[in-house]
Amino acid sequence: MCGIFAYLNYRVPRSRRDILQTLVKGLQRLEYRGYDSAGVAVDGPGKDNGTSIALFKKKGKVKALDEEIYKNESVDLDAQLDTHFGIAHTRWATHGEPSAVNSHPQRSDKNNEFVVIHNGIITNYKELKKYLGSKGYEFESETDTEVIPKLIKYLYDNRESDSVSFSTLVERVIKQLEASDEGAFALVFKSIHFPGEAVATRRGSPLLIGVRSQYELSTEQIPVQYNRGDSTIEVEEEKNFRNRQGSINALHSVHDGMAVEFYFASDASAIIEHTNKVIYLEDDDVAVVNEGKLYVHRVKSAAGDDPVRVIQTLQMELQQIMKGNFKAFMQKEIFEQPESVFNTMRGRICFDTNEVTLGGLKDHLKEIKRCRRLIIIGCGTSFHAGVATRQILEELTELPVMVELASDFLDRITPVFRDDVCFFISQSGETADTLMALRYCKQRGALTVGITNTVGSSICRETDCGVHINAGPEVGVASTKAYTSQFVSLIMFGLMMSEDRLSLQQRRLEIINGLKKLPELIKEVLSLDDKIKSLADELDHQKSLLVMGRGYNYATCLEGALKIKEITYMHSEGIMAGELKHGPLALIDKHMPVIMIIMKDACYQKCQNALQQVTARQGRPIIICCQNDPEISKMAYKTIELPHTVDCLQGILSVIPLQLISFHLAVLRGYDVDCPRNLAKSVTVE
Repeated sequence: MCGIFAYLNYRVPRSRRDILQTLVKGLQRLEYRGYDSAGVAVDGPGKDNGTSIALFKKKGKVKALDEEIYKNESVDLDAQLDTHFGIAHTRWATHGEPSAVNSHPQRSDKNNEFVVIHNGIITNYKELKKYLGSKGYEFESETDTEVIPKLIKYLYDNRESDSVSFSTLVERVIKQLEASDEGAFALVFKSIHFPGEAVATRRGSPLLIGVRSQYELSTEQIPVQYNRGDSTIEVEEEKNFRNRQGSINALHSVHDGMAVEFYFASDASAIIEHTNKVIYLEDDDVAVVNEGKLYVHRVKSAAGDDPVRVIQTLQMELQQIMKGNFKAFMQKEIFEQPESVFNTMRGRICFDTNEVTLGGLKDHLKEIKRCRRLIIIGCGTSFHAGVATRQILEELTELPVMVELASDFLDRITPVFRDDVCFFISQSGETADTLMALRYCKQRGALTVGITNTVGSSICRETDCGVHINAGPEVGVASTKAYTSQFVSLIMFGLMMSEDRLSLQQRRLEIINGLKKLPELIKEVLSLDDKIKSLADELDHQKSLLVMGRGYNYATCLEGALKIKEITYMHSEGIMAGELKHGPLALIDKHMPVIMIIMKDACYQKCQNALQQVTARQGRPIIICCQNDPEISKMAYKTIELPHTVDCLQGILSVIPLQLISFHLAVLRGYDVDCPRNLAKSVTVE
């Protein structure tokens, strides 16, 4: 989805060139999210040596924007600026085609008095646009975002006094945007009327602030300043809050007037090379940086709101988001799976005692065991992780398990009860449909569990408890290592739930031993890369591909087909082998490429029957099977032989060849593997 990056230097001398390079580099760190245009806004010399705002916007890649900046000779790139605030953005089109005029920052008028960058969607923009148009404000773009700078200029032009603050204007804008509770946004504002001042806010879309100073920060928490007169918080409670916090309502690093730098971003990957000290904003927070101090206000306040924002230390290292010797981030992340799976299990499974402990769920385990059913909710790859583990979770927990697509779950207004436990799976922790499903379930009293890869994400903060999958940063849009780590996390949950069930101890031991060997088995599968590449060479000319399996491997078919769609743009379909005779068999002939997954498990004989039906119709199946299976090999056109493991873990091994096939096909076709067209890493709008 859209990427936000902004940089404020206070009493830290920087040339305009340095500032632009920082902004462009921040956007490059966000390129993996998917985008179609980019833009930046910095101070420029105005009339009579006053301040103006220079906008640079370009359709296409950040590199094209960088080139556009240096073509412009109207701005002095070598000018030194002791205090300056610059904003930057990568846009993924939701309203209006990709173009320079539709890209961000969006502006209030031709003088660029107010500019804003936005991640999310404004659902009531048509009503606002109509109203502002009636007041004489002219629009130049097709975006929903443009109403925001126009609205703040309208409020500024009609302010009751000259002393109205920048943050007050932003709060008034937000209240208009929230007239429809369905919208979502993360916003960063800049204005010529408030030079060197930054205002940022969020609702439903992620936003964090990094802080860098030459001195140690004197506080680890930022008290939240409640708006006076807010009817949603009791006056006495507000008074007590202020007494507890004293008069401090800002981040004072050491002393007034010190040198400090602030970085605003929608993703930690854009900040980590500058600082590892960050504050995650909550919904309805308004963050203001003025004269080197950071304040946090609340647009809406309610009893129970957290009175502080903690300054967190990121554990991410810069080299974790660099490609190294790999051609693409996706390839790197496929080959990181032995380590990422190990990290998911590390500290959670004691292989000596066969105990499994998920610290984030420990305090809620009794409540989970008393529940009526488990509901697993996700989108795309995260949904497939739920499908992949449903069967083993039903076996280990002896509970009914529903696996739901978040969007469909909401469309159906699905009944949810207080004795349900709902799992919300999302790599980013910001997936819009999954977040809305989470809030829907919380309103109905269900216990909510988050399974995410991003500490501090919205799903992490809003669920009652959860599991961090510890897969490490995943940059490629097509998810790979997050899928296998989600898979393992759900298996571990099932093992923890069944720890006291005597009848399941042998089964638990079998699975735990399989998990212990899993990283080495993944390495064995990865060693087949050259053979898999040769199969991709044969499939390169094809326009369609069927992936077929059943039982534990049905989810692998869905996930493998999704990977092929995402990055090769080839039509592919994951098919339940048991449904072959109910329609898909009509597609089979000698020209239709078919990949079949046939493992030695409970569905082995049934899959053989499906294989017979395919070969009887001159199909030439490529079969992913277990090593030393001559019966299958003699019927296959080609085979990919994998090491055998426990049936419920086999899907982790069998999905990797499909990840590699999709990668090699995309490379052969000359496509951008990490940034497939029309897609985004973090889907923060419906």
